[in-house]
Amino acid sequence: YMCLTTLIHFNDKLKCGIDMVGISNFVTFLENTASYRRVLRRVKYGDESDPEMRKFLNEISPLTNADKIRAPLFVCQGKNDPRVPVGEAEQIYKTVKESGLEAWYMLAENEGHGFRKKENI
Repeated sequence: YMCLTTLIHFNDKLKCGIDMVGISNFVTFLENTASYRRVLRRVKYGDESDPEMRKFLNEISPLTNADKIRAPLFVCQGKNDPRVPVGEAEQIYKTVKESGLEAWYMLAENEGHGFRKKENI
Protein backbone atom coordinates (compact mmCIF):
# COMPACT_ATOMS: atom_id res chain seq x y z
CA TYR A 1 0.00 0.00 0.00
CA MET A 2 2.72 2.49 0.94
CA CYS A 3 4.54 2.15 -2.37
CA LEU A 4 1.36 2.69 -4.37
CA THR A 5 0.20 5.63 -2.26
CA THR A 6 3.62 7.25 -2.50
CA LEU A 7 3.59 6.88 -6.29
CA ILE A 8 0.22 8.64 -6.31
CA HIS A 9 0.96 11.51 -3.93
CA PHE A 10 4.61 12.12 -4.79
CA ASN A 11 4.64 11.07 -8.44
CA ASP A 12 6.97 13.92 -9.42
CA LYS A 13 9.63 12.74 -6.96
CA LEU A 14 9.93 9.04 -7.82
CA LYS A 15 11.47 7.23 -10.77
CA CYS A 16 9.74 3.86 -10.19
CA GLY A 17 7.94 1.75 -7.61
CA ILE A 18 8.07 -1.85 -6.41
CA ASP A 19 4.80 -3.00 -4.88
CA MET A 20 5.34 -6.14 -2.82
CA VAL A 21 2.21 -7.90 -1.54
CA GLY A 22 0.39 -4.58 -1.29
CA ILE A 23 -3.27 -3.71 -0.84
CA SER A 24 -4.49 -1.83 -3.91
CA ASN A 25 -8.14 -1.42 -2.90
CA PHE A 26 -9.32 -1.70 0.70
CA VAL A 27 -12.84 -2.75 -0.29
CA THR A 28 -11.77 -5.65 -2.51
CA PHE A 29 -9.10 -6.57 0.02
CA LEU A 30 -11.66 -6.87 2.81
CA GLU A 31 -14.21 -8.65 0.61
CA ASN A 32 -11.67 -11.21 -0.60
CA THR A 33 -9.53 -11.76 2.48
CA ALA A 34 -9.98 -15.02 4.34
CA SER A 35 -13.02 -14.96 6.62
CA TYR A 36 -10.95 -15.83 9.69
CA ARG A 37 -8.92 -12.62 9.14
CA ARG A 38 -11.71 -10.29 7.99
CA VAL A 39 -13.00 -9.25 11.42
CA LEU A 40 -9.53 -8.21 12.58
CA ARG A 41 -8.81 -6.40 9.31
CA ARG A 42 -12.10 -4.49 9.60
CA VAL A 43 -11.00 -3.27 13.02
CA LYS A 44 -7.70 -2.13 11.54
CA TYR A 45 -8.89 -0.59 8.24
CA GLY A 46 -12.64 0.01 8.59
CA ASP A 47 -15.80 -1.95 7.85
CA GLU A 48 -16.47 -1.99 4.11
CA SER A 49 -20.07 -3.10 4.72
CA ASP A 50 -20.86 0.36 6.18
CA PRO A 51 -21.77 2.61 3.19
CA GLU A 52 -19.92 5.69 4.48
CA MET A 53 -16.78 3.72 5.33
CA ARG A 54 -16.95 1.91 1.99
CA LYS A 55 -17.03 5.24 0.16
CA PHE A 56 -14.04 6.49 2.19
CA LEU A 57 -12.06 3.27 1.65
CA ASN A 58 -12.65 3.49 -2.09
CA GLU A 59 -11.59 7.14 -2.16
CA ILE A 60 -8.23 6.45 -0.49
CA SER A 61 -7.48 3.23 -2.34
CA PRO A 62 -4.58 3.28 -4.80
CA LEU A 63 -6.67 1.54 -7.45
CA THR A 64 -9.13 4.45 -7.48
CA ASN A 65 -6.23 6.91 -7.87
CA ALA A 66 -4.05 4.86 -10.20
CA ASP A 67 -4.41 7.49 -12.94
CA LYS A 68 -2.05 9.68 -10.86
CA ILE A 69 0.80 7.16 -11.07
CA ARG A 70 3.44 8.40 -13.51
CA ALA A 71 6.40 6.09 -12.83
CA PRO A 72 7.01 2.52 -13.95
CA LEU A 73 5.70 -0.10 -11.53
CA PHE A 74 6.88 -3.60 -10.67
CA VAL A 75 4.22 -5.61 -8.81
CA CYS A 76 5.31 -8.73 -6.87
CA GLN A 77 2.92 -11.16 -5.23
CA GLY A 78 3.04 -14.62 -3.70
CA LYS A 79 0.28 -16.90 -5.00
CA ASN A 80 -0.20 -18.48 -1.56
CA ASP A 81 -0.36 -15.22 0.40
CA PRO A 82 -2.75 -15.73 3.34
CA ARG A 83 -2.80 -12.01 4.17
CA VAL A 84 -3.24 -10.14 0.89
CA PRO A 85 -5.30 -11.82 -1.85
CA VAL A 86 -3.60 -12.20 -5.24
CA GLY A 87 -6.35 -10.09 -6.83
CA GLU A 88 -4.92 -6.98 -5.18
CA ALA A 89 -1.73 -7.29 -7.23
CA GLU A 90 -3.50 -8.32 -10.42
CA GLN A 91 -5.95 -5.42 -10.44
CA ILE A 92 -3.35 -2.67 -9.86
CA TYR A 93 -1.02 -4.19 -12.45
CA LYS A 94 -3.82 -4.40 -15.03
CA THR A 95 -5.00 -0.83 -14.37
CA VAL A 96 -1.51 0.69 -14.57
CA LYS A 97 -0.56 -1.35 -17.65
CA GLU A 98 -3.79 -0.42 -19.46
CA SER A 99 -3.09 3.26 -18.78
CA GLY A 100 -0.01 2.95 -20.98
CA LEU A 101 2.65 3.04 -18.27
CA GLU A 102 5.42 0.52 -18.00
CA ALA A 103 4.39 -2.18 -15.57
CA TRP A 104 5.58 -5.68 -14.76
CA TYR A 105 3.99 -8.42 -12.70
CA MET A 106 5.73 -11.30 -10.95
CA LEU A 107 3.56 -13.96 -9.37
CA ALA A 108 5.62 -16.38 -7.31
CA GLU A 109 3.71 -19.66 -7.44
CA ASN A 110 5.48 -21.04 -4.36
CA GLU A 111 5.44 -18.02 -2.03
CA GLY A 112 3.15 -16.50 0.55
CA HIS A 113 3.27 -13.03 2.09
CA GLY A 114 6.74 -11.96 1.02
CA PHE A 115 9.51 -13.76 -0.78
CA ARG A 116 11.72 -16.20 1.09
CA LYS A 117 12.71 -18.85 -1.41
CA LYS A 118 16.12 -18.48 -3.06
CA GLU A 119 14.79 -18.90 -6.61
CA ASN A 120 12.48 -15.88 -6.15
CA ILE A 121 14.93 -13.45 -4.61
